[in-house]
Parts: sequence; C-alpha cells; structure tokens
Amino acid sequence: MKAVHFGAGNIGRGFVGLLLHEGGYEVVFSDVAAPLVDAINAETSYTVHAVGDGGGDTVVTGFRAVNSQLDPQAVVDELATADVATTAVGPNILRFIAPVIYAGLVARSAELPPLAVMACENAIRATDTLRDEIAALAGADWPAVAAKAVFANTAVDRIVPGQPEGQHGVDVTVEPFFEWAIEQGPFAGTLPSIPGAHFVDDLTPYIERKLFTVNTGHASTAYFGARAGIERISDALADPEILAAVRSTLEETSAVLIARHGFTAEELADYRATILRRFQNPELPDTVWRVGRQPLRKLSRHERFVGPAADAAERGLSVAALLGTVGAALAFETADDPEAVELQELLRTTETTALVTRVTGIEAGHPLYNGLVAAVTTRQADLA
Repeated sequence: MKAVHFGAGNIGRGFVGLLLHEGGYEVVFSDVAAPLVDAINAETSYTVHAVGDGGGDTVVTGFRAVNSQLDPQAVVDELATADVATTAVGPNILRFIAPVIYAGLVARSAELPPLAVMACENAIRATDTLRDEIAALAGADWPAVAAKAVFANTAVDRIVPGQPEGQHGVDVTVEPFFEWAIEQGPFAGTLPSIPGAHFVDDLTPYIERKLFTVNTGHASTAYFGARAGIERISDALADPEILAAVRSTLEETSAVLIARHGFTAEELADYRATILRRFQNPELPDTVWRVGRQPLRKLSRHERFVGPAADAAERGLSVAALLGTVGAALAFETADDPEAVELQELLRTTETTALVTRVTGIEAGHPLYNGLVAAVTTRQADLA
C-alpha cells in the first residue's frame, strides 16, 4: 500500500506520516522545500520522540520524498497508483496542491480502487474545500474524476512544537496525545487502514470541539503570553492571570459547543482540563511566537475566536472573555510573521469600523459587532 502526503514538515512526519506508516503504507512525502526533501531522502529512518507522560520513541521507515515544485509530474505519477492522499500544508495552501491531485486522478486507472483523499488541516471541512478546488478544475469532467476518489473530512489534533536545537536529522518531537477523527460515510464501509484513527458518522462535533477548544486555547495562551512578554507556552500558563483568562475563554466556547451539539457540561469540563494539561507540558519546547503566527487568519469569521463568539452573541451567551482574547490577538507583534506585521499596519492605517469588517467578517448590526469595535479601538489607542 502507498500513501502520498503533502507537507513534509514536522506535522507531516510526526503525526500523519507516522500513523500512515503504522498502517502499513509506504509514505511518499511531497513538498516544495528542496533542503527538506533532500534531507528526508538522505535517511532510511527517522524517530518520532513523544515527550511527557506516556511518551516514547517510534522509528519510522519505508518513506521517501518528492519535490513537487521541481518535479510535479513525479507526484502525479505517485498519486496515480496510491491508495491514500493526505495533506498537512495549511488551509490556504490547498488550492495550490489541487491541480496536482486533479492531474493524478486524471492519470489514475478507473480499474483501481478510489483514492482516499483527506485534508488534515486546522479548518472546518478542509477536505470539502480541497474537493471543490479540484471540481472547479475538472469542470464538465468532474463526474469521471470524482469516481476515482473518495473525499473524507477529518479532525486532527496533536501538538507538534518548534523543534529543539541539535535534534538529529529529520527526527520530530511531539506530545504523546493525538486524535485523528475521520468521517466514515464516504468510504461506504471500505475504510483505510490507519491505526489510532477513529471513524465517525458525524464529524462536525469533533471538528468544532477541537477547533474551539484546542485551537482557541492554544492561540489564546500565545496571545496573552506574548502580551506579557513570556516566551514559552507552558510558562505562559504558569501565570495565574493568563491561566484564568484562557479558562474563561474556553468556558465561553464550551457554552457554544453545548448549544450546538449537545455535549454535557461535565464532559467538556474534562476535555478542557485535558487540553490545558497538554499545553502545560514543560517538555514541549513551544513558543508563543510559533503558536500565535497568522493572527489575521485566526481572527477571521469562521476561525477559532470570531466563529464561536459570533454564535455565542447570536444566542445571547457571554462573549466577554472571547473579546478579551481578541484584544490580546490584536496586540500580537513580531517581525518574523508577515500576518502579524500586516495586522499592525492595518491597525495604524485603517478606520476602525472598516477594519473590523475586513478582518473579522462581522458587519454592523451583528450582536458581536460593537464588542469588536471596542477591542479594535482600544488597540488603536495604544498604537496612537
């Protein structure tokens, strides 16, 4: 069996590629970073180091890498005979890999079983987004192309931090915890072999529970930590005020999850506690600057802050803590992240109400709008 995985970075090697290896697949990594591709091809194995309680080392073998920028046809050829195609490239990059997957499906024999396509991204229904990009490329040929693939949405969760200095080769350090939920309906009973993944009928509750707890909590910690001048995520949560602010934010997102999906307050309280313990793992060398990057995307309409806050406001639920976290995100400054630089420039040059709608997608008249205007106004006053 063979799997093609787009994105040979730390998440690709330390999470998705690892589980595919454990499922018995030969893993072909596709990436545009030539030094990384060369480094992978120079190794016959790499080790995934899970650090913290319950951790350990796992050796991965049976892999190779292809440079999709220099040799896209090689990736097309691999896809034409693969069993599985997965991604961990970031939601905004899916449109760039869609043409390669489309070409691979065109080249694929109709006699082969359908290619299982799963986008493993921190976004709601990312596989649907990828499928729609491919369908647009196929046009009138879409029915024939679609018959050669199965598109299944996923929810993925594993903290893969910035890697420690001096680590060997393409080894990866991760946390022990992971979750990979996959919708099973598209497979019509013929499920891919992925040990540790679980297949569910309705993926939406899993996606939103993860996005509005893990991703909201992680980014909240980063933004509060950065504002306080703290470097590491675990150290940020050692600050009682930051811990209290993150807890309050997640209590508000949990209220939305209860209203939307019928989770009980008790199970979400347990889930939040588990998530915070993961973030507090002192063996993960994770920084607020890595976790907080791309604040413009994270402040957008259907992402981890504005998405649940808008729903909460529409339901008359509390949004005070979420708006406080938005305020911390607006203050995120680092020259190493283009989105952070752009956000601060927008705050300095754009009229308040126009900026609110541009960044968050929330317009005047929405019950969240005035709170966002107040948060932006406060940050602009700080910059004046």
